[in-house]
Amino acid sequence: MADIEQVLGDLNKDSFVSLLTNLIGESKYVQNNPPELIPEEDRVVKHVLNSLLPYSTTTGGGPLIVNHVSYFPQRGNLIVEYPGTEQGKILSFVGMHMDVVTANPNDWEFDPFSLSIDGEKLRGRGTTDCLGHVALVTELMKKLGETKPKLKSTVVAVFIANEENSAITGVGVDALVKDGLLNKLKGGPLYWIDTADKQPCIGTGGMIPWKLHVTGKLFHSGLPHKAINPLELGMEALKEIQSRFYRDFPPHKEEQVYGFATPSTMKPTQWSYPGGGINQIPAECTISGDVRLTPFYSVEDVMSKLQKHVDDINENIEKLGTRGPVSKYVLPEENLRGSLAVTFDEASSGVACNLKSRGFEVLCKATEKIVGHVKPYSITGTLPLIRELKDEGFDVQTAGYGLMATYHAKNEYCLLSDMCQGYQIFTSIISQLEN
Repeated sequence: MADIEQVLGDLNKDSFVSLLTNLIGESKYVQNNPPELIPEEDRVVKHVLNSLLPYSTTTGGGPLIVNHVSYFPQRGNLIVEYPGTEQGKILSFVGMHMDVVTANPNDWEFDPFSLSIDGEKLRGRGTTDCLGHVALVTELMKKLGETKPKLKSTVVAVFIANEENSAITGVGVDALVKDGLLNKLKGGPLYWIDTADKQPCIGTGGMIPWKLHVTGKLFHSGLPHKAINPLELGMEALKEIQSRFYRDFPPHKEEQVYGFATPSTMKPTQWSYPGGGINQIPAECTISGDVRLTPFYSVEDVMSKLQKHVDDINENIEKLGTRGPVSKYVLPEENLRGSLAVTFDEASSGVACNLKSRGFEVLCKATEKIVGHVKPYSITGTLPLIRELKDEGFDVQTAGYGLMATYHAKNEYCLLSDMCQGYQIFTSIISQLEN
């Protein structure tokens, strides 16, 4: 079926760059950081529709079936379908999200909200994650609509809203799944196009955001024996909790199979306290951080064990290590004890893709053919939506053609040559699945 690849040809670079220019021009308005910044994904939808409607049944100009689905004003999703000849035979590209993370122009070397070109570099917020992929898959669907090859498989593209903030539900792919609009995609591989570096990403991590609130006793720092220092208590308690975490959840043998860069980790990332003079031991503080969990462990099990460890430390706080001869966490004469309380924000589970599925086999063959080698990898970054899709019975595989080095970063860019190879990988996948 190599003729399908010939029919679809190479990526139309001029058309791709023109569309990407329009999309990056909207990136300022699709930053996702509520409540201050609520993305208006329909600004991106408008440009995708401008590219695809001329080849759609909506205008009578072609075979593409276009469905614009919104659950909130200005926050639409777009499902585009190129019909095949075999009932139930499906290939889908999903995950190309139309929102972006925030960017501060003062921190960038160029304007993040307009596309600039430096040789092969296509620069701007969203070029790697994920407006570059929106443009790339749009060009694929456009070429299918133009050339109208006879395919057994129906090819579906799902451009989604609200991927960058999974704490807000009912806007994007979760709502589409709930409404049954993606059920037909279970008939074949689902490629989630939202990673980087041109290689299959076969595993992602879960994330458990946690807060450890520490209560002590406020007092003058010149009389530390009359205080319970929550900062010292927090440091010692967290050290003990982390030690227990790593005993409970050591490196898992499957992590090597999947090529995870790190095992499961627990660490602090933020520290806060109410304020006060430097000569004052505060009454409380809060340490915040996250657990990044490989998909071979249970998020619920981790949360349960962390709670038990905190309870145990509270009950045996006298046994916890101290800092110096007068550091203490109990004041018997005042009937006071320091204490810990752990809370969790919304957690998500990681995913381990099926390495024996047809979808994975085809992606690997296409990658090796076009890139020259295939080296699947895994990271403990999160893609919470794909775990939900896998649990729903989809054959989820993930890939992406931006650059991990600029993912969510200042001065984000992708390479045009990488996007061209991504397009060729897509056409190779289509060709292989016709057999």
